Formats: sequence, structure tokens, C-alpha cells
Amino acid sequence: MPSRRGLTDIADANPKPWKLQPDATATLVRFRLTPKSSRDQIGAVVDTADGPAIAAHVRAVPESGGANRALIALVAKWLGVPKSTVELTTGAKSRIKTLKLCAAEADVIERLENHCRPDEKGASR
Repeated sequence: MPSRRGLTDIADANPKPWKLQPDATATLVRFRLTPKSSRDQIGAVVDTADGPAIAAHVRAVPESGGANRALIALVAKWLGVPKSTVELTTGAKSRIKTLKLCAAEADVIERLENHCRPDEKGASR
């Protein structure tokens, strides 16, 4: 079922903030971006109107795509992949963004799984 932003609703078929493409060549990951933060960091999984998303905070301001570029760099560093394999697919002017990871490698999926696994108190890491 398409969401209001035209994405395939990840939440309907999958309660995780990412989805492996059918041809298994890429992974779509949803983020909720907070620009102008005190530091660059990846946060917990949060609920949004479009389904679950990984919270991300960047120091960059949302002007001329600066915050989007900072998000791409932060996600690439966090997942240990080259920046060239991370692409913004939707949400250029929105807080909710979908990034396409052009590497559907097992270690990337494992890193996402570990980040989104609830800890002993029921909250995601």
C-alpha cells in the first residue's frame, strides 16, 4: 500500500525501517533527520506517520542540501560503506528520508538488524 509520500510502505510488510529490494541488489532505509544538532549521530528507531525510521542527527543546516549530504556521509561511515553507494531517493525537503544503499551485503543488513534489535528493556538500541 503506497504511503502519502509515494513510497512502498515498509511498515505494512516489514516492521523494520528498511527493506531489501526484490532483486537483492539494494536496500531502502528510512531515516528521520534532525538538522542543526549538537553532534552527528545515529539514534534509535522511532515511529513516524510513514512507519518506523532510524533517527539521525547532523550538525549541518538544511540549506542547499547540506543536511542531506551530511546524512549520506554519516550513514556511509556508520555502515562502513563508500558514500558513493548511498543515495537519497525520497524526502529531499522533508525530515523523513529514504536512502538507497546500493550494497545489500550481509554485514550491512546485520548492522541494521543489530541496531534495531530491542535491548533488555524493550527499547531499540
